[in-house]
Amino acid sequence: MMMTGPGYEPKLLEKWRDEVGKGERIEAMLEEYLSDFNAAIGNRRQRAHVRAYVRGLLSDLDRKSVEPIALSILGEGGVRPMQQFLTRSNMNDARILQAYRAGLARRINSRNGMLSVDESDFEKKGKESAGVQRQYCGRLGKTENCQAGVFLAYAGEDGYGLVDRELYIPERWYLPENARRRERCRIPQESQFETKNDMALRMVLKVLGEGCLHVKWIGCDSAFGSDHGFLDALPDTVYYFAAVKSSEQIYLNRPILTVPEKTKARGRPSVHALPSEPQTTVKAVAEDAGIPWQKVVLAEGSKGKISAQVKIIRCVFCRASTTAHNYPPIPAEDGWLYIRRYENGDIKYFVSNAPETIAVDELHEAATLRWPIEQCFEECKGFLGMGHYECRTLGAWRRHMLLVMLAHGFATSVRLSLKKTASLLPVPWQSA
Repeated sequence: MMMTGPGYEPKLLEKWRDEVGKGERIEAMLEEYLSDFNAAIGNRRQRAHVRAYVRGLLSDLDRKSVEPIALSILGEGGVRPMQQFLTRSNMNDARILQAYRAGLARRINSRNGMLSVDESDFEKKGKESAGVQRQYCGRLGKTENCQAGVFLAYAGEDGYGLVDRELYIPERWYLPENARRRERCRIPQESQFETKNDMALRMVLKVLGEGCLHVKWIGCDSAFGSDHGFLDALPDTVYYFAAVKSSEQIYLNRPILTVPEKTKARGRPSVHALPSEPQTTVKAVAEDAGIPWQKVVLAEGSKGKISAQVKIIRCVFCRASTTAHNYPPIPAEDGWLYIRRYENGDIKYFVSNAPETIAVDELHEAATLRWPIEQCFEECKGFLGMGHYECRTLGAWRRHMLLVMLAHGFATSVRLSLKKTASLLPVPWQSA
């Protein structure tokens, strides 16, 4: 069967200049797009800086940090004011973020939309940038000096975009001896340590609470999906489609829980109920020849059909016992196990709490909606200077990421105006 989805293509929009027209039209489209934020940016000077920064991010500059952007667009006299704008301006970023999400909702809202959470890391030198330390860097696949960001993205059949961002501040930063370090990075005194998963849950609940985006699914990778506390804290108004590790345990059938009878004349009888059958792992299901693979076409790519093998079964989720050490896991709710095997042999495991009555095609669609957040990172890092920032403070990091989101939102609006779903190229006009 054909899997429905957003139809994203990994090739670049090669002829944007020819199809959109001359630079003047692009400028007019950008001006119209940014005018949506006028009500959220009351200060005229702040509006000018937002326009200049977003133009710089969309330009063909090799390096898209404050100084190159300011020199190219504002001239030498604009460097210091632009630095002050990024690090010290009292612009209301929260209002701008709300306006951005509302605009994105007008463009790509979907009744089957997915809100995805993921981490993206940024390699950095030195020790003075907010949250930086030697920690696992997903981009490099090893421990490195870096900053870690937690991001949310929204995806539907008409497009995708980032919708929130937060910088992870490691627990070590909150030790008393790092108080001065936090002050230099302008980390609020009242701020407290949060795990990445706690940050992600807070961000998800905030976006859901706003209600401007239609969210049916919550998607996440195994760092979040293997955290049962994270999944169980999600509201029951949405379904999750969560990647898990190969060691994730499930029951193939709902076991009966019984307290075993006392088998010895002496000793205390057990008070803990045991399941009537053993649990298994999702990896064991993938390796079970008795559960057949089904071939599914994921999408039509530039080089033909993209397909995969899948196994989809109903199962019983497991939760660790909270009352007995080393006891089998407790059976929890029924759900779906969705296993995908790619043509290169890679296997990914997902669980979902969607009801038994849901159409399998909707699970396939949910599987395709997990990918766009990675596409967001690829586009924002590859073309919009997401990792080019040179700021040290927490507020400046958040503001830079917000403006990257605005630039990416403009690219989405251009795609929609051209009826395109191709990937992103920098706007083909010089900043100068």
